[in-house]
Amino acid sequence: MDIQTERRRLLDGEAGDEDPTGLMSEQEAYLSKVKNGKLYLASFAAVLGPMSFGFVLGYSSPAIPELSRISDPRLRLSEVQASWFGSIVTIGAALGGLLGGWMVQKIGRKLSLMFCTLPYVFGFTIIIAAQNVWMFYVGRVLTGIASGITSLVVPLYISETAHEKVRGTLGSCVQLMVVSGIMGVYLAGLFMDWRWLAICCSIPPSLVMVAMCFMPETPRFLLSKGKRREAEEALRFLRGPDAPIEWECARIEDACDEQGSTFHLSDLTDPGVFKPLLISVLLMFFQQMTGINAIMFYAENIFEQAHFKESDLASVIVALIQVVFTGIAALIMDRAGRKVLLVVSGVAMMISTTTFGVYFYLVSKAASTAAAEPPPDLTWLALASMAIFIAGFAIGWGPIPWLIMSEVIPIRVRGFAGATVVLSNWGMAFVVTKSFQDMMILLTSAGTFWLFACMCALNVVFTVIFVPETKGKTLEQIEAIFRGTSGP
Repeated sequence: MDIQTERRRLLDGEAGDEDPTGLMSEQEAYLSKVKNGKLYLASFAAVLGPMSFGFVLGYSSPAIPELSRISDPRLRLSEVQASWFGSIVTIGAALGGLLGGWMVQKIGRKLSLMFCTLPYVFGFTIIIAAQNVWMFYVGRVLTGIASGITSLVVPLYISETAHEKVRGTLGSCVQLMVVSGIMGVYLAGLFMDWRWLAICCSIPPSLVMVAMCFMPETPRFLLSKGKRREAEEALRFLRGPDAPIEWECARIEDACDEQGSTFHLSDLTDPGVFKPLLISVLLMFFQQMTGINAIMFYAENIFEQAHFKESDLASVIVALIQVVFTGIAALIMDRAGRKVLLVVSGVAMMISTTTFGVYFYLVSKAASTAAAEPPPDLTWLALASMAIFIAGFAIGWGPIPWLIMSEVIPIRVRGFAGATVVLSNWGMAFVVTKSFQDMMILLTSAGTFWLFACMCALNVVFTVIFVPETKGKTLEQIEAIFRGTSGP
């Protein structure tokens, strides 16, 4: 039977009673029968991975001050060792991104997510049992590797299991769980020592391993491997018993047949591959060049200048702002669209970094005239700028680059291209963090933040001209846009 005839027969049978005029599109008729309960369950199981990732990122903040003054000389961190304790995670994450790219292509999204829980647990176990500083380093590298794999696998898993009506919201939950994990470890750090904190941090990855045992592999990966029966079972689990899943299965299968299932380096000359790959890499570049690491670096100093002496509590407040606005982004993602939120986010960060530059310029001018400290009104200007920046980043440039990466990269190149994108993100994070102090010396504090403001302006222009709107489109339709054809 012809596939188009089968599609129409299936949808006429399922949606005919509810659409007597026959005006309902195939897509709308299909989605009207979909039940999202088990999709939400699978997404929740997957995003426990990014929560673990957030625990890894946040762990150093409460742990370093305690380890810097611990009585045991074998575990006490010097200033240089504390710096490595915090930053060595990025090296592990870059390696994890490369490893994750190979894993998702060879063993699939589900198994990759399950296996990445092992370095999380082993890493935190080594930290818990540490007898010297090098054991801390090994534990941090292992948890960094797990974080790199997670940052690639989970967005892919969610984008390939979610349908277009909820893909933006569910995809944004990745970043929401990262910042929730950071806030959770900051809060726990107020009450626990570094060992008990590491024990708590090993719980979410253990839950991921158990929960994912009951979740399906993504239908798109299964179909790319020719496993149609398993793909139909996965779709039936994710879409509910009433959805005519043969239609969605046929649509995905058509796209897989059209583009092939294996990746060759020559594919990089295909506009349908290099355009989404280049857009994804540049999104990660601009994300790191917004100045997010610089703002977080200065957060504690700014709170102290505002006479906010509880720096631990200040960190929790910053994390709470991130959680609230990332949650708002998740709620409105599939209504507002990706481009609008990226532009709003970029403009907010451009204004706040420009204001930060003005603040540092006025502070340096006051210092040159022998003023004892900046006037209080300037300090509150910095506080307002920081709040606007963090809120702006959380609503757009925090979650959306990861979401768009998982949407625009074609199925057959997701291993190689995903690894490239993750490596570019963590590589830029390392470069910006390590060169930040040199930039402050060369350009001054004000000049550095004005440079970040210029990059925010550039990312707005880049978004308007080059980033496609993916709201409401299937992954196959998005791939067709880059290929210059009409999608299924």
